Amino acid sequence: VMTQQPLTATPADALARSMSCGLLLSNGMQPEQTFQLTMACDGPIRSVVSISDALGQVRGYVGNPGLADMHISEAIGKGTVQIVKMHPDWPTPYNGVTSIEHGDIDRDVGIYLAESEQRACALAASAKFNGILCTSAGGYVVEQLPGCTDETSAIVEQNLAKLLDMNGSEATLPAGILHDGGTPLDICSTVLDGLGMKPLQYVSPKQVCGCSEERLFRAVRLLPKVEIDKILEDEEQIEARCHFCGTVYRMSPEDVKEKFMNAQGDPALDDDFKN
Repeated sequence: VMTQQPLTATPADALARSMSCGLLLSNGMQPEQTFQLTMACDGPIRSVVSISDALGQVRGYVGNPGLADMHISEAIGKGTVQIVKMHPDWPTPYNGVTSIEHGDIDRDVGIYLAESEQRACALAASAKFNGILCTSAGGYVVEQLPGCTDETSAIVEQNLAKLLDMNGSEATLPAGILHDGGTPLDICSTVLDGLGMKPLQYVSPKQVCGCSEERLFRAVRLLPKVEIDKILEDEEQIEARCHFCGTVYRMSPEDVKEKFMNAQGDPALDDDFKN
């Protein structure tokens, strides 16, 4: 992600935390569902957005990728945690909103889960950097389900305390564990030690962006013709950069004319553009 977007350390840290939280909370959803996490904030980072799904596919961006080094809570400031869960067959998406209380993303997402979805979770996400190089990033979420006994809860609480010792003091949990060679399975084994843990699923996260020149042209078709002509007259091309992956798309006046001649479907209707 840092090679595709010109991210400095603080925005990269925020994006890593957001993408980690998204991957954790989208796990177990239906493959067609998407989970969007937005930190709509008044701090100098302006916004942090990530979109993930149950297949481990994720993408994201920040509003100010070149922000100078500062504590993440200062970069984010105040605002709202906004969650959008979407499925192609749903008539409307699920939306949830809570206030940003801490500005470190993972604790704010934990508050969202408790207040908006009434879910009791222990959630942590963090990243470790050497300059602008991200050396580790990840997180974990442990949810207490109905029927959980007090004995089991006590065991998990004791095991979570062990993670702090494993992590050390040079990085926020669990980036230190991952930096020192620990794996997600190691974290799970520690948290569920004494409870007969059995891994049920392995998912390898990967950045996937769905941008394309066709999507750009669909957006262009939604503009008034006079505005399109003005852009081509002033710029001699139409250019757009994807916020998620940094890919730059350019279309010359000839390209635009040809695409309009061959255009089909209504650009405002998603059904006209399903494969």
